[in-house]
Amino acid sequence: MTQIAQEYHISRTFLYQLSWAARYHLEDLFSDPQPLVEPPDFLLEPWILLLRLEGQCSIPSMSSIFKHFDYQPNSVGSLSESLRDYGRCVPSTLSMPHQKVVFYLSDEIFAIRTPILVTIDAQSTAILKIELASDRSAKTWETHFHDLGAHRFHSLGMASDRGVGLQAGYQAACQDGFWVCDQFHEFQDLLNRCHHLERKAYGAIGKEVEAAETFANAKSEANLQKRLEQYEQARQASERAIERYDQLNLLLGMLSEALYLCSNLGRLRTVEGVRSDLTVILSLMEEINDEKLPKLLKSIRSHMNDILVPFRQVERMHTDLLELMPEQRVDALVLAWNHDHLFYQSHGKKKYYHRRESDYWLTFCEGLLDDQFDELKVLVFEKLDSVVKASSLVEMVNSLIRPYLNSSKGQITQETLNLIMFYHNHRRYKSGKRQGKAPIELLTGEALQGDWVDLLIQHKREASTNASGASSPMLELVPSHHGQTTPSEILPDQAVCEPSADADPKWQPTDVEAA
Repeated sequence: MTQIAQEYHISRTFLYQLSWAARYHLEDLFSDPQPLVEPPDFLLEPWILLLRLEGQCSIPSMSSIFKHFDYQPNSVGSLSESLRDYGRCVPSTLSMPHQKVVFYLSDEIFAIRTPILVTIDAQSTAILKIELASDRSAKTWETHFHDLGAHRFHSLGMASDRGVGLQAGYQAACQDGFWVCDQFHEFQDLLNRCHHLERKAYGAIGKEVEAAETFANAKSEANLQKRLEQYEQARQASERAIERYDQLNLLLGMLSEALYLCSNLGRLRTVEGVRSDLTVILSLMEEINDEKLPKLLKSIRSHMNDILVPFRQVERMHTDLLELMPEQRVDALVLAWNHDHLFYQSHGKKKYYHRRESDYWLTFCEGLLDDQFDELKVLVFEKLDSVVKASSLVEMVNSLIRPYLNSSKGQITQETLNLIMFYHNHRRYKSGKRQGKAPIELLTGEALQGDWVDLLIQHKREASTNASGASSPMLELVPSHHGQTTPSEILPDQAVCEPSADADPKWQPTDVEAA
């Protein structure tokens, strides 16, 4: 470069500028043409749905994320409208092509002061109906259950807490069904009292330790005697507090075992047997030196018949099973089911213990039943799984809804509830006994043909086609470029389209393509 500059009497800076300009124009002339607008890497619709439902992001947070990456559209209003359109095209109540026998789990959750009424199926955990109601009166619940009946659901029974309107509404709408009180709510006050006594015991232990340290620091004879008396009082109070907690905790463990469907030997429990065990346990609790327990136990005794309702079903089940096989084999299969059931509720070493025990008893039954083993095992397991003692599964749905209420500051719409219902029913469980299955698959027995995001987008396309006769284009995630862009620079397939409102079409969960 120096030789050329000296030969032509030019500066090397000017020569470098000429070289750079030549290289720039040669690359521009002889390289492959590049599109003026980069093709989008993502589709906006799945991105919005995943962030809102799977990621539980608030709409303002989603707007901030899109603005950070310069994606359009990114305003709160456009994102809200897009989600609202999706909520409009999915129903708030599932519909079956034929009558479906189910067991209801129902509950109420509040968005500020507005009640949300939820009913799920006990076996599949699918949300059957979710609605933003004006109140939670018996009439509102009755209409709720009548609507489920109109969508071809027949209720064998319902488990719930003791909500007055909920109970009265179910009894008015489903007179043939029976009501099961939720055992968690029945004994929740006892559990809370046990936790309270535990905290008092630890507090008393702390005072005893403190009194011992104070005694150790005493110097004079008079002070030593005084501190010793204080320590003795703290020790006795600590022993009484520990004794109260230990007694109640032990009896609560016995109470829990008494409510199992079978004994440790696999014998299915009877109504009178459970009544007798509960009566003895409650009497022992009443002898504990605690002023709060008598009132709590009086309430439980008054609800004894409601607590025993599931065991009437167990008695009938035991009679039916004895007609198919001897009692020894029934007990062995029941014991295998019990350990399998406890396997999913345990942790650590207990979990593996119950798995080993379940496998052992299944192997034992297989040797006794030969060719009938598979059929009878499925029969026994399905019968025992159908017994409902609590409505705790509906609390899982409440915990699913709660983050969306928090992120929207309680201002939730029916369209959002519809989306949550679709998401829950079509997402596959990642762990537990339902792992790999979606609630809608367990309810209908038909496998889904795709992920919940793809199914929701497909359903909205079909709904849009049915409503307008033409499918709307996919909403695409396009990076926004600063500055103005002329119309000729935008390719036809890269335009950003705002979704339009759709009507609420008839929809059935058994239609896989429309699921």
